[in-house]
Amino acid sequence: MIPLVYDQVNNWGKDDEFFLELLKKLNVKKIADLGCGTGRLTIHFAKIGYGITAIDPNEEAIKYAKKKEFPGEVTWIVGDSSNLEANAFDAVIMTANVAQVFLTEESWQSVISDVYQALKPGGHLIFDTRNPLAKVWEQWEKDRTPDLAMNQVNGEQLEIWTEYEGFAEDVFTFYETVKNASTGEVVIHEKMQLKFRSQEEIYKSLKEAGFSLTQVFGDWEFKQATSETKSFIFHSVK
Repeated sequence: MIPLVYDQVNNWGKDDEFFLELLKKLNVKKIADLGCGTGRLTIHFAKIGYGITAIDPNEEAIKYAKKKEFPGEVTWIVGDSSNLEANAFDAVIMTANVAQVFLTEESWQSVISDVYQALKPGGHLIFDTRNPLAKVWEQWEKDRTPDLAMNQVNGEQLEIWTEYEGFAEDVFTFYETVKNASTGEVVIHEKMQLKFRSQEEIYKSLKEAGFSLTQVFGDWEFKQATSETKSFIFHSVK
């Protein structure tokens, strides 16, 4: 994630509406937005009136988030799952495929164990992740055009170029480069990596962490995921 351009290239969509609707159905009050990034979705939770703790390790992203105007209050934390208060939340959410940034089984298991401890009995863990069987990276690699954005500091036009290195085992590596559209000067260059876990692998890890019930929705519909699903939305209960 590159905070400078993240909000501009990630428009409000069906996934955002799904998270809001699911939380509404669950009738929760206090939530943690883990991996909140620039707070793009967090502020909508605040508008609804949830009590929110928003956590992200990216200090720059939290700075962007704090500048946004919204009703209600959010506790912003630069940190990770280890900063979650124990037995405190009705729900913990991880949106925008945050679950894929944990590249080792140890780091992933640590996160969901921390979440389990942070939830009240009967609390909910909700997150999305891509189905590796859908091979979404094949579509990514066909796109040779840059995304466009504006530098909100000086008004300069920007281009976001993506280069794909591919897989090493089941970790996918790519690079994002933000350039000045007029001069070609590189503003930011970042390496990014994603882990693609199968539905079965995730289900097993949740069970090992202690979650008693897991439902898997597919492609932002309140329907059971299938092998053809592109995006999984996991809903687990403590």
